[in-house]
Amino acid sequence: MLAYVFWHRPAKPQDADAYEQAQLAFHRSLAHNRPVGMCGSAVFRLTENPWIAGAEADTGSSTPTAVAPSYEDWYLLEDFAALGVLNEAAVGRGHRSPHDEVARRYGGGAGGLYALIEGERKGDLLSGASVAVWVARPPGSPKRSLADLLGDGVEPGHASLWRRALVLGPAPEFCLLVRDSAELADASGVAATRLPEGWTSTILQRENLWHG
Repeated sequence: MLAYVFWHRPAKPQDADAYEQAQLAFHRSLAHNRPVGMCGSAVFRLTENPWIAGAEADTGSSTPTAVAPSYEDWYLLEDFAALGVLNEAAVGRGHRSPHDEVARRYGGGAGGLYALIEGERKGDLLSGASVAVWVARPPGSPKRSLADLLGDGVEPGHASLWRRALVLGPAPEFCLLVRDSAELADASGVAATRLPEGWTSTILQRENLWHG
């Protein structure tokens, strides 16, 4: 299973409510007439978004970063072919109007493609995952086993581990999704004290606004 992850924010902070509603309408449209190979999607509101900040700094964007809220969308896909289908369907018949409503308020973003390497494929991978831990390693550093990254005591049905499939944006190589901070304590493999020298982890709190 693959996940196309998209981080974004509105161009104007005062348009945040309308932007958010337009985004939810787009996801509901996809759920109502789901493109072939798409398994589901979710929208999260983030408390912080380092990936967009980095991308906008690189492009010289003047989009406000301290006021406008930011969002993280996950689109679950069966394979790479489904990614192409989603790309076409997003602006195709039945979805173009809600997509364009979001696009005209769009202020900046970044994307990434990740593959599921640990977790329940048939379970609800997204709706209950309020915490995301993004793990980066220096180029050329030794890889760790999946068991090392997951740590002790994490139940497969309560967590999922993802690895970057293509370098499309600024986000790190690994992402561990867990339900809450209490379960994060069990994911000791991604704790700063357990990671190898040079490896880093960034913990982001997320509010699930929609999934389907």
